[in-house]
Amino acid sequence: MRLLRGAWKVLVGIKDALVLLLLLLFFGLLYAVLTSSPNPAVPGEGALHLDLDGVIVEQPENINPFDALTGAETVTQHRLRDIVQALETAATDDRVTAVALDLDGFLGGGQTSIARVADAIQTVRDADKPVIAYATGYGDDAYALAAHASEIWVHPMGGALVLGPGGTRLYYGDMLERFGVNVNVFRVGEYKSAVEPFSESEQSPEAREANQALADALFEAWREDVARARPGADLDAIIATPADLVEAANNDLATAAREAGMVDEIGTRVDWQARVAEVSGEDADTGFQAIRLASWIAANPRTGGGTNIGVVTVAGTIVDGEAPPGTAGGETIAELLREASQNHDFSALVVRVDSPGGSALASERMRRAILDFSEAEGDIPVVVSMGDLAASGGYWVAMAGDHIMAEPGTITGSIGVFGIIPTFEGTLDQLDIGADGVTTTPLSGEPDLFGGLSPEAARLFQSGTEDIYRRFLSLVSENRSMPVERVAEIAEGRVWAGGTARQLGLVDAFGTMDEAIAEAASRAEVEADDVRILWIEQPPDPFAEFIRNWTREDDDAEQANAPRDIWTMLAPDPRAIIATVTAEMQLLLNGPAMQLRCLECPVEVLPGRASGAEDAGLRALVMEWLRG
Repeated sequence: MRLLRGAWKVLVGIKDALVLLLLLLFFGLLYAVLTSSPNPAVPGEGALHLDLDGVIVEQPENINPFDALTGAETVTQHRLRDIVQALETAATDDRVTAVALDLDGFLGGGQTSIARVADAIQTVRDADKPVIAYATGYGDDAYALAAHASEIWVHPMGGALVLGPGGTRLYYGDMLERFGVNVNVFRVGEYKSAVEPFSESEQSPEAREANQALADALFEAWREDVARARPGADLDAIIATPADLVEAANNDLATAAREAGMVDEIGTRVDWQARVAEVSGEDADTGFQAIRLASWIAANPRTGGGTNIGVVTVAGTIVDGEAPPGTAGGETIAELLREASQNHDFSALVVRVDSPGGSALASERMRRAILDFSEAEGDIPVVVSMGDLAASGGYWVAMAGDHIMAEPGTITGSIGVFGIIPTFEGTLDQLDIGADGVTTTPLSGEPDLFGGLSPEAARLFQSGTEDIYRRFLSLVSENRSMPVERVAEIAEGRVWAGGTARQLGLVDAFGTMDEAIAEAASRAEVEADDVRILWIEQPPDPFAEFIRNWTREDDDAEQANAPRDIWTMLAPDPRAIIATVTAEMQLLLNGPAMQLRCLECPVEVLPGRASGAEDAGLRALVMEWLRG
């Protein structure tokens, strides 16, 4: 009885705690409803505070309300088109006197996305409005933006260093062999090196050649852009002999950066705020009269005419079935296109691709859905706009386009196929565990993860891989009006930068998203001022948006975007390394699904960007309960 009474007290305590938590939540939500403002007022005049704490992405992932409520670590994701729109409207609006470019918490983005934001910053400067940048430390991504500012400030204990693309990745071949894991690889394409980490201890000469060529092309594009924006900077010295520069400046990184022409002023955040206040006016809370980025975006929606041009975004890994924003689900994209066709009339379609690929089946599902959409609307033109990545499955989807546009920093190609099936017969031998059974055909029990693949099964998997590769080559040949033999020469799973891809005929022209929309309008014979953009995408979850707005503090009032010093930027984040290893192991265990995926592409895994699967079910249940 004593045990039962103790258990009962525990249950009562848990019940009381839950009731208290729900009451606090209820009154918190009630207070938020009564005090929230759906569209905060924009000050009459001030500096647009472009606080880029977080990352720039093509399509942000859904906000997890559970994370917001519990204070879990998250990474803010800024939509590329919102930032560009904010800057371009700021350039022509008299209410904006300057742009305060706050890069202290900036974690980066794809090279093409950053270049597009840099162009928008340059638009503000061309309108004779000052852009004043600040960061504790500048790495490659932050400096690519800051170089376009009229003034660059750095903290006295900060600096600016150029790292350049490149680095190491893990190869698990020897480890897996030690544990008796046999990695059965099925691939086509000499350069399809995505599977090498599971079978080798180092990269092959072919992979090294391709990876070096890609890194060199991306770095050259970065260097040319920074040199144009900041001609007085001694890039050669800061790249080749940074230690010499720092030692010559008495080991002061900030002074070395200023003497090399990388930055203009050395000062604290308070000093920077005072400088911005000189052109925008003072404010007791933020130091300068600031216009919040979120408020400015809300107050300046994109307008247009009466002719619809649709834009559908294929962003993130391509997966079968349905998927939330930030991941490209084959069925989700197809359903969005079907519903849009039923509800609106379109004159053209722009497909924005920012994906390293994924499922071959889902890639084909989306390609067919795009073609069906065009046919249902009367064979309207389809223009593909490539973002940071349009490789493997992303390039497969692009084959639905009549015209393909990329940018010099776009990573594309990777026309190849692979599949991976790990088997554990060696592991069982090490553990003295036997595996035996009966069969009725050569394929009974295949793929046999315990006894290893039968020769017949291995031949079939390889045949399936070669069949998808043949289809891939045929698609490219037909779309690019190129002989299959020529496609085969430039395919082989190799990844190309946008400039080389254009020379090879994999894309038609260079151009931004806006230029792709203009191209679509021209092909549809629509005047530019008569275009109305309809974004074909999943609407945001109203409840999640409410929670985010409630829990988000004023961007200008808070100083929680922790600055990163130059040494923090140099050191890899252990959480990102663990996330990368987890993702690669998950790929290994995903089974024999044929993949059109570019794992060679430099996609950073950001800590806190995606929630772990282990508690996804609990979060879903809690949020459904809160919605009632």
